Amino acid sequence: MESKKRLGRVVQNLLLVIYTIFALFPLLWMLILTIKPDAQMYTTTFVFSPTLDNYKAVIFQSDYLKYMLDSLIVAGGAVIVSVVAGVPAAYALARYNFKKKEDIAFQILSFKFAPEILVVLPLFMLFQKLGIYDSYFGLIWVYQLICMPLLIWVVRGYFEDISVEIEHAAQVDGYTWYQIFFKMLVPLIKPGLVSAALLAFIFAWNSFTFPLILAGTNVQPITVAITKFLGTDSAHYGQLAVAATVSALPAIIFALCIQKHLVRGLSFGAVKG
Repeated sequence: MESKKRLGRVVQNLLLVIYTIFALFPLLWMLILTIKPDAQMYTTTFVFSPTLDNYKAVIFQSDYLKYMLDSLIVAGGAVIVSVVAGVPAAYALARYNFKKKEDIAFQILSFKFAPEILVVLPLFMLFQKLGIYDSYFGLIWVYQLICMPLLIWVVRGYFEDISVEIEHAAQVDGYTWYQIFFKMLVPLIKPGLVSAALLAFIFAWNSFTFPLILAGTNVQPITVAITKFLGTDSAHYGQLAVAATVSALPAIIFALCIQKHLVRGLSFGAVKG
Protein backbone atom coordinates (compact mmCIF):
# COMPACT_ATOMS: atom_id res chain seq x y z
CA MET A 1 0.00 0.00 0.00
CA GLU A 2 2.78 2.40 0.94
CA SER A 3 4.69 1.57 -2.25
CA LYS A 4 1.60 2.38 -4.35
CA LYS A 5 1.30 5.79 -2.67
CA ARG A 6 4.96 6.54 -3.32
CA LEU A 7 4.60 5.46 -6.94
CA GLY A 8 1.53 7.66 -7.29
CA ARG A 9 3.41 10.67 -5.88
CA VAL A 10 6.35 10.03 -8.21
CA VAL A 11 4.06 9.80 -11.24
CA GLN A 12 2.21 12.94 -10.15
CA ASN A 13 5.44 14.91 -9.70
CA LEU A 14 6.74 13.64 -13.03
CA LEU A 15 3.57 14.79 -14.79
CA LEU A 16 3.84 18.20 -13.10
CA VAL A 17 7.47 18.55 -14.27
CA ILE A 18 6.50 17.61 -17.83
CA TYR A 19 3.64 20.10 -17.82
CA THR A 20 5.88 22.83 -16.40
CA ILE A 21 8.43 22.28 -19.15
CA PHE A 22 5.65 22.32 -21.74
CA ALA A 23 4.16 25.55 -20.34
CA LEU A 24 7.49 27.36 -19.99
CA PHE A 25 9.04 26.21 -23.27
CA PRO A 26 7.71 29.19 -25.31
CA LEU A 27 9.36 31.56 -22.83
CA LEU A 28 12.59 29.56 -22.97
CA TRP A 29 12.51 29.61 -26.76
CA MET A 30 11.99 33.38 -26.79
CA LEU A 31 14.98 33.81 -24.48
CA ILE A 32 17.04 31.68 -26.85
CA LEU A 33 15.97 33.87 -29.77
CA THR A 34 17.29 36.95 -27.96
CA ILE A 35 20.87 35.64 -28.15
CA LYS A 36 20.68 34.14 -31.64
CA PRO A 37 22.29 35.95 -34.57
CA ASP A 38 20.09 36.67 -37.59
CA ALA A 39 22.02 34.20 -39.73
CA GLN A 40 21.08 31.32 -37.40
CA MET A 41 17.59 32.54 -36.50
CA TYR A 42 15.72 29.92 -38.51
CA THR A 43 17.57 26.89 -37.16
CA THR A 44 15.62 24.72 -34.72
CA THR A 45 18.64 23.27 -32.93
CA PHE A 46 20.10 24.48 -29.65
CA VAL A 47 23.58 24.68 -31.18
CA PHE A 48 24.37 28.23 -32.28
CA SER A 49 26.80 31.09 -31.67
CA PRO A 50 25.28 33.23 -28.88
CA THR A 51 25.55 37.00 -29.23
CA LEU A 52 24.39 40.10 -27.36
CA ASP A 53 24.05 42.19 -30.52
CA ASN A 54 20.26 42.02 -30.33
CA TYR A 55 20.28 43.51 -26.83
CA LYS A 56 22.70 46.25 -27.89
CA ALA A 57 20.59 47.12 -30.93
CA VAL A 58 17.36 47.33 -28.96
CA ILE A 59 18.44 48.94 -25.69
CA PHE A 60 21.32 51.19 -26.75
CA GLN A 61 20.76 51.86 -30.45
CA SER A 62 17.05 52.67 -30.44
CA ASP A 63 14.50 54.66 -28.44
CA TYR A 64 13.36 51.53 -26.61
CA LEU A 65 13.90 52.97 -23.11
CA LYS A 66 11.79 55.99 -24.05
CA TYR A 67 8.99 53.68 -25.14
CA MET A 68 9.26 51.80 -21.86
CA LEU A 69 9.02 55.08 -19.95
CA ASP A 70 5.93 56.03 -21.95
CA SER A 71 4.30 52.72 -21.03
CA LEU A 72 5.19 53.14 -17.36
CA ILE A 73 3.75 56.67 -17.25
CA VAL A 74 0.54 55.73 -19.06
CA ALA A 75 -0.12 52.39 -17.33
CA GLY A 76 0.97 53.65 -13.90
CA GLY A 77 -1.05 56.84 -14.24
CA ALA A 78 -4.11 54.89 -15.34
CA VAL A 79 -3.88 52.61 -12.29
CA ILE A 80 -3.44 55.55 -9.92
CA VAL A 81 -6.51 57.31 -11.34
CA SER A 82 -8.48 54.05 -11.19
CA VAL A 83 -7.56 53.54 -7.52
CA VAL A 84 -8.37 57.13 -6.53
CA ALA A 85 -11.75 57.12 -8.32
CA GLY A 86 -12.57 53.42 -8.24
CA VAL A 87 -12.20 52.64 -4.52
CA PRO A 88 -14.85 55.18 -3.40
CA ALA A 89 -17.10 53.98 -6.25
CA ALA A 90 -16.67 50.38 -5.11
CA TYR A 91 -17.51 51.40 -1.54
CA ALA A 92 -20.66 53.18 -2.71
CA LEU A 93 -21.81 50.14 -4.69
CA ALA A 94 -21.12 47.88 -1.71
CA ARG A 95 -22.66 49.93 1.08
CA TYR A 96 -25.43 52.16 -0.29
CA ASN A 97 -28.76 51.09 -1.74
CA PHE A 98 -30.07 53.30 -4.51
CA LYS A 99 -32.22 52.91 -7.58
CA LYS A 100 -30.81 50.64 -10.31
CA LYS A 101 -27.58 50.07 -8.39
CA GLU A 102 -26.96 46.65 -9.94
CA ASP A 103 -27.73 47.98 -13.43
CA ILE A 104 -25.11 50.70 -12.96
CA ALA A 105 -22.60 48.16 -11.63
CA PHE A 106 -23.19 45.88 -14.61
CA GLN A 107 -22.91 48.84 -16.98
CA ILE A 108 -19.49 49.65 -15.50
CA LEU A 109 -18.40 46.03 -15.91
CA SER A 110 -19.63 45.94 -19.51
CA PHE A 111 -17.04 48.57 -20.44
CA LYS A 112 -14.36 45.96 -19.74
CA PHE A 113 -15.88 43.40 -22.10
CA ALA A 114 -16.74 45.77 -24.95
CA PRO A 115 -14.36 45.39 -27.92
CA GLU A 116 -11.86 48.24 -28.03
CA ILE A 117 -12.25 48.60 -31.79
CA LEU A 118 -15.93 49.40 -31.18
CA VAL A 119 -15.14 52.73 -29.50
CA VAL A 120 -11.65 53.60 -30.68
CA LEU A 121 -12.67 55.38 -33.91
CA PRO A 122 -15.24 57.69 -32.24
CA LEU A 123 -12.67 58.33 -29.52
CA PHE A 124 -10.09 59.21 -32.17
CA MET A 125 -12.37 61.94 -33.55
CA LEU A 126 -13.18 63.16 -30.04
CA PHE A 127 -9.49 63.27 -29.07
CA GLN A 128 -8.68 65.29 -32.19
CA LYS A 129 -11.32 67.90 -31.33
CA LEU A 130 -10.31 68.10 -27.67
CA GLY A 131 -6.61 68.36 -28.52
CA ILE A 132 -5.58 65.40 -26.40
CA TYR A 133 -4.57 63.08 -29.23
CA ASP A 134 -1.07 61.63 -28.80
CA SER A 135 -0.78 62.75 -25.17
CA TYR A 136 -0.26 61.12 -21.80
CA PHE A 137 -3.51 62.59 -20.51
CA GLY A 138 -5.51 61.17 -23.40
CA LEU A 139 -4.18 57.63 -23.01
CA ILE A 140 -4.51 57.66 -19.22
CA TRP A 141 -8.10 58.80 -19.64
CA VAL A 142 -9.06 56.12 -22.16
CA TYR A 143 -7.25 53.40 -20.20
CA GLN A 144 -9.92 53.82 -17.52
CA LEU A 145 -12.12 51.67 -19.77
CA ILE A 146 -9.60 48.88 -19.10
CA CYS A 147 -8.61 49.45 -15.48
CA MET A 148 -11.52 50.92 -13.57
CA PRO A 149 -14.27 48.29 -14.22
CA LEU A 150 -11.96 45.49 -13.07
CA LEU A 151 -10.83 47.36 -9.97
CA ILE A 152 -14.35 48.43 -8.96
CA TRP A 153 -15.78 44.94 -9.17
CA VAL A 154 -12.92 43.26 -7.34
CA VAL A 155 -12.73 45.84 -4.53
CA ARG A 156 -16.52 45.93 -4.20
CA GLY A 157 -16.48 42.28 -3.18
CA TYR A 158 -13.96 42.97 -0.42
CA PHE A 159 -16.03 45.86 0.94
CA GLU A 160 -19.10 43.63 0.99
CA ASP A 161 -17.21 41.05 3.05
CA ILE A 162 -16.46 43.62 5.77
CA SER A 163 -19.21 43.76 8.36
CA VAL A 164 -20.99 47.09 8.51
CA GLU A 165 -21.04 46.69 12.31
CA ILE A 166 -17.37 47.72 12.34
CA GLU A 167 -18.26 51.09 10.87
CA HIS A 168 -21.17 51.57 13.24
CA ALA A 169 -18.96 50.80 16.24
CA ALA A 170 -16.32 53.26 15.03
CA GLN A 171 -18.97 55.96 14.57
CA VAL A 172 -20.15 55.41 18.12
CA ASP A 173 -16.56 55.90 19.28
CA GLY A 174 -16.52 59.28 17.56
CA TYR A 175 -14.59 58.54 14.38
CA THR A 176 -15.50 60.51 11.29
CA TRP A 177 -16.36 58.77 8.02
CA TYR A 178 -13.00 59.72 6.51
CA GLN A 179 -11.12 58.28 9.49
CA ILE A 180 -13.14 55.06 9.27
CA PHE A 181 -12.58 54.77 5.53
CA PHE A 182 -8.85 55.48 5.41
CA LYS A 183 -7.71 54.07 8.77
CA MET A 184 -9.94 51.00 9.02
CA LEU A 185 -11.51 49.96 5.73
CA VAL A 186 -8.64 50.63 3.32
CA PRO A 187 -6.12 48.56 5.39
CA LEU A 188 -8.66 45.71 5.52
CA ILE A 189 -9.09 45.62 1.73
CA LYS A 190 -5.38 46.14 1.04
CA PRO A 191 -4.70 42.60 -0.28
CA GLY A 192 -7.63 42.79 -2.69
CA LEU A 193 -6.75 46.33 -3.73
CA VAL A 194 -3.15 45.36 -4.47
CA SER A 195 -4.25 42.33 -6.50
CA ALA A 196 -6.76 44.37 -8.49
CA ALA A 197 -4.21 47.15 -9.08
CA LEU A 198 -1.65 44.66 -10.39
CA LEU A 199 -4.17 43.06 -12.76
CA ALA A 200 -5.26 46.51 -13.94
CA PHE A 201 -1.62 47.46 -14.52
CA ILE A 202 -1.02 44.32 -16.59
CA PHE A 203 -4.11 44.93 -18.72
CA ALA A 204 -3.13 48.57 -19.27
CA TRP A 205 0.49 47.64 -20.00
CA ASN A 206 -0.59 45.07 -22.63
CA SER A 207 -3.13 47.33 -24.35
CA PHE A 208 -2.46 47.60 -28.08
CA THR A 209 -5.51 48.94 -29.92
CA PHE A 210 -5.93 52.18 -27.96
CA PRO A 211 -2.31 53.37 -28.23
CA LEU A 212 -2.12 52.22 -31.85
CA ILE A 213 -4.95 54.57 -32.87
CA LEU A 214 -4.88 57.27 -30.19
CA ALA A 215 -1.11 57.84 -29.97
CA GLY A 216 1.47 58.88 -32.53
CA THR A 217 5.06 60.06 -32.19
CA ASN A 218 5.04 61.98 -28.91
CA VAL A 219 3.68 59.10 -26.83
CA GLN A 220 4.33 55.56 -27.97
CA PRO A 221 3.83 52.68 -25.51
CA ILE A 222 6.01 49.64 -25.87
CA THR A 223 3.26 47.41 -27.26
CA VAL A 224 3.07 49.59 -30.36
CA ALA A 225 6.78 50.39 -30.53
CA ILE A 226 7.69 46.69 -30.70
CA THR A 227 6.20 46.55 -34.18
CA LYS A 228 9.03 48.81 -35.40
CA PHE A 229 11.34 45.82 -35.25
CA LEU A 230 9.27 44.20 -37.99
CA GLY A 231 10.92 45.65 -41.09
CA THR A 232 9.23 46.15 -44.43
CA ASP A 233 11.50 43.68 -46.19
CA SER A 234 12.61 41.47 -43.30
CA ALA A 235 11.81 40.86 -39.64
CA HIS A 236 14.49 41.11 -36.96
CA TYR A 237 13.15 38.32 -34.79
CA GLY A 238 16.06 38.48 -32.36
CA GLN A 239 15.47 42.17 -31.66
CA LEU A 240 11.73 41.54 -31.51
CA ALA A 241 12.31 38.82 -28.91
CA VAL A 242 14.50 41.16 -26.85
CA ALA A 243 11.88 43.90 -26.97
CA ALA A 244 9.11 41.51 -25.90
CA THR A 245 11.20 39.90 -23.16
CA VAL A 246 12.38 43.16 -21.58
CA SER A 247 8.87 44.65 -21.79
CA ALA A 248 7.59 41.88 -19.52
CA LEU A 249 10.04 42.76 -16.72
CA PRO A 250 8.13 45.67 -15.09
CA ALA A 251 5.01 43.59 -14.48
CA ILE A 252 7.12 40.69 -13.17
CA ILE A 253 9.13 42.95 -10.84
CA PHE A 254 5.95 44.62 -9.62
CA ALA A 255 4.36 41.24 -8.91
CA LEU A 256 7.44 40.02 -7.01
CA CYS A 257 7.56 43.16 -4.88
CA ILE A 258 3.95 42.77 -3.75
CA GLN A 259 3.93 38.97 -3.78
CA LYS A 260 2.75 38.67 -0.18
CA HIS A 261 -0.30 40.87 -0.70
CA LEU A 262 -0.95 39.43 -4.15
CA VAL A 263 -1.11 35.81 -2.97
CA ARG A 264 -3.22 36.76 0.03
CA GLY A 265 -5.62 38.83 -2.07
CA LEU A 266 -6.09 36.19 -4.75
CA SER A 267 -6.55 33.42 -2.16
CA PHE A 268 -9.16 35.50 -0.31
CA GLY A 269 -10.95 36.03 -3.59
CA ALA A 270 -10.91 32.30 -4.30
CA VAL A 271 -12.36 31.46 -0.87
CA LYS A 272 -14.92 34.26 -1.11
CA GLY A 273 -16.07 33.16 -4.57
